[in-house]
Amino acid sequence: MNTDNTWFADSSLGERFPAWTRGNAADVFPNPFSPLGQSLVLRKGMSLGLRDAYIALGALSYDEFEKPDAPDLFKMFGGYIYNPLTMTRILGARMPGASPEMIDQAFFDERDEVPPYEEQSWHASPDHEAKLGESMGWAMSATTLPELEADQVMVRAQRAQRPDLSALTDAALLARARSMVPLVQRTFENAMRVSSLASLGPGALGAVCEGLGDASLSIRLLAGIEVDSGAPSHAMWELGRLANDSEAVSAAFALGPDGVLDALRADGGDAASTFLAEFEQFLVDHGARGQNEYDPISPSWEVSPRIALAAIDLMRRSDEAQAPSRRHDVAVAERDRVAAEILSKIAKDAETAGMFEAAMGSAQVFLAGRERAKTNVVVIINEIRVAVREYGRRLVERGLIDQIEQIFMVTNEELNRVRHQPETMRDTLAERWLQFQALHDSFPVFIVNGEVPALTDMTKRGTSTAQKAAPGTVLTGAAGSGGSATGRARVILDAANPEELEPGDVLIAPQTDPSWVPLFVPAAAVVVNVGAMGSHAMIVSRELGVPCVASVADATDIIPNGAMVTVDGNAGTVTIDALPV
Repeated sequence: MNTDNTWFADSSLGERFPAWTRGNAADVFPNPFSPLGQSLVLRKGMSLGLRDAYIALGALSYDEFEKPDAPDLFKMFGGYIYNPLTMTRILGARMPGASPEMIDQAFFDERDEVPPYEEQSWHASPDHEAKLGESMGWAMSATTLPELEADQVMVRAQRAQRPDLSALTDAALLARARSMVPLVQRTFENAMRVSSLASLGPGALGAVCEGLGDASLSIRLLAGIEVDSGAPSHAMWELGRLANDSEAVSAAFALGPDGVLDALRADGGDAASTFLAEFEQFLVDHGARGQNEYDPISPSWEVSPRIALAAIDLMRRSDEAQAPSRRHDVAVAERDRVAAEILSKIAKDAETAGMFEAAMGSAQVFLAGRERAKTNVVVIINEIRVAVREYGRRLVERGLIDQIEQIFMVTNEELNRVRHQPETMRDTLAERWLQFQALHDSFPVFIVNGEVPALTDMTKRGTSTAQKAAPGTVLTGAAGSGGSATGRARVILDAANPEELEPGDVLIAPQTDPSWVPLFVPAAAVVVNVGAMGSHAMIVSRELGVPCVASVADATDIIPNGAMVTVDGNAGTVTIDALPV
């Protein structure tokens, strides 16, 4: 029997890239990563895509990677995924006009535990610098990203042409899942190429604004950029309005998200049927989204519609003034006003005005592109998810595993063994499932630098000794989305359970991925523990016109749940106004 249960801590450290971080990884990999997700999606798809992106950009050469044919560019420690800090710092060292410290700023804002960059002789490279300069020129001049549009057409076709999974053989199901992996590599390469250059435009805007004496203006210049991860919220809002137009549909929502669909199907009326049809189309268009969506074990909205229905219900109860389209329009108007004001001040300086206009264009194209590219990746991973889940359903039906999710406890290399000899893996999968669940109880260390951390180094969730902030306390973080708002703080740790959030509350979250976006719409403001300029929370907050402060250390622990707080997204501050009564 295979009793190897070291899957959750099986990464080793090489000499070339010793430093790894949860920075930015906590946004897109917030939970422990499943064995199948790690071995199939991450290593066979995303790691290769990241390698190809760095080569295409000119940041690294093929032979500079450790094991370039099978690079391990996302490490796993304690079940959690880490980003390659050393590698991204080399990008900063080689990029004209940049530095490793600038990369750190984009990743972390300000964190004491981040180790200083240690330059090695091989890091400096005039050839790579020249190639990166060409990539930067492209990023500052491109008006479209046709490769992302081509990827979007491709991934939508994969979704539209999905066969009836229930009619496929076991072998065909697994073959379909594996056939998606090269598409993960392709879409992730494009995602990383765009993401690596997405900070250039905002950085140039920040330099112009700082020169004018007000660096905070750059935040408002990034407002109202339409991004794909914001689109589901607009669709959910319309579904919420549709629900409010019908007493029958509203009554179904009053039963709670777990009972909505059954109630509407039982109703059978025109209004119920119309809502069901619209919601089904919503799942076709946006059902690939969800929490921790890069890991196929995590339920997408297609797999678990209650998550989306809970968000729709929250929006249904929100005031019209909170409509994402209205907030977006306000944000766009403010962006255009600030841009016109700046252009009037620098009009006589042709060079600065030219840089400003190029930076505005780059920021809009590449920040939107970053989210478009990620959406493309997520749609493909969802095709893997639903195929593997169908196979897991069959194994449950045959009494070979206890629940569908246990099929994700196999590695890619073990899939064939499970198909041919499932009984030999039963105990191993059950044991791994228990381990996987246990890993959710720990916070991973933020930085790994030269030494693999022990599981005992991880802090247990719920054991924080941080003191609650008192009235008058001003917490500081990274200014993410402009504007100011006051409301009741509501600490939400899991986007799958948003029911405690009420319209007008200030959302306090550990980090956010697209599954959190529907919670932004009814919220007065957003505060997150981690994140910097390019983090998901900031990008989406700016698109929706919601004040946001990121990188507020331990915000979910120190901000009292129910306290009245004021969030200033321009200054990057959170003020505790009053404690809950």
